[in-house]
Amino acid sequence: MIGRLRGEIVYKQPPYLMVDVQGVGYELESPMSTFYNLPAPGQQVTLFTHLAIRDDAHVLYGFFNDSERTLFRTLLRVSGVGAKLALALLSGMGTEEFARCVQSEDTAALVRIPGIGKRTAERLVVEMRDRLDKLDLPAGVPAQSGVKTTLAAASPVADAVGALVALGYKPAEASRMVRAVPSEGMESEEIIRAALKSVAIS
Repeated sequence: MIGRLRGEIVYKQPPYLMVDVQGVGYELESPMSTFYNLPAPGQQVTLFTHLAIRDDAHVLYGFFNDSERTLFRTLLRVSGVGAKLALALLSGMGTEEFARCVQSEDTAALVRIPGIGKRTAERLVVEMRDRLDKLDLPAGVPAQSGVKTTLAAASPVADAVGALVALGYKPAEASRMVRAVPSEGMESEEIIRAALKSVAIS
């Protein structure tokens, strides 16, 4: 089991990134909550990881802190929740906000996440309520300030749309969300964060 990686970021294109660990490139999938805290390519990073072994692939997921990974692993135990949906949840809200939604039975906030319908939201509230008490999750780590993140592609807007589609939003919806953001001079992660925030408060 691969539990943690420490190395140099080769590239990052939400929700994918590669970390070079002593000459070996590890490809990972990560939620936006992790991307908000990543340094620029070429810099060092330490990520907590979760390895999922399927019949057709071995998929490695990376998280900025252990609380994100703990919540991800716990979500996978909920009936009807897979890795893609768990990543979407962590991308749409932090660990502290998710805990608040569950404790206050705020299913309306949960259904704003792509792929989560009313029944799934209700199931999350029921199944996660007792588990959250045992997890004792700390507040999510705030995004680092003053860190300029650079993606490989030329258009931050196109990158943002692509990332939202990868997170489960329909292309037309992702384009609409990005167009609603005053994105001039913003990096991709900043556009994505603003777009997700607008959905959360709508």
